[in-house]
Amino acid sequence: MKYCIIKEDNPYSKNIVNQKLYEYNSLHFPEDLNGRYEEINLYLKDENGMVRGGILGEICWNWLEIHTLMIDEDLRHSGHGSKLLAEAENLAALKKCDFVKVDTLSFQAVDFYKKHGYEVYGTLDGVGRDFKHHYLKKDL
Repeated sequence: MKYCIIKEDNPYSKNIVNQKLYEYNSLHFPEDLNGRYEEINLYLKDENGMVRGGILGEICWNWLEIHTLMIDEDLRHSGHGSKLLAEAENLAALKKCDFVKVDTLSFQAVDFYKKHGYEVYGTLDGVGRDFKHHYLKKDL
């Protein structure tokens, strides 16, 4: 049989790869954690329905992973990011997650997360040559 590597934007193929990995991982996790996957997307909208920020993440097994937390620049330091993060953590606790994990660059929000009880558990140097990529975790 011949095989080839194809670069394409194909949601169907992407879903197959993700599903096969999920099935493999499920063989190794406790049964009570199987089937625990849920996207958690929270949005900060203004009175006109315009998105001004949000958190994009997912609950996977026993944790919440935040992929994106963004607040429009003119709204930063107004408490909206803290409220979004608290809401995401509350949802994770209700879903019986044990911890939240997130990553951020040194010029982004590492101090924000530390202020909210997150601890750095890993750092990559030389990101964009001059920056660090921090990995943080908070136990719930």
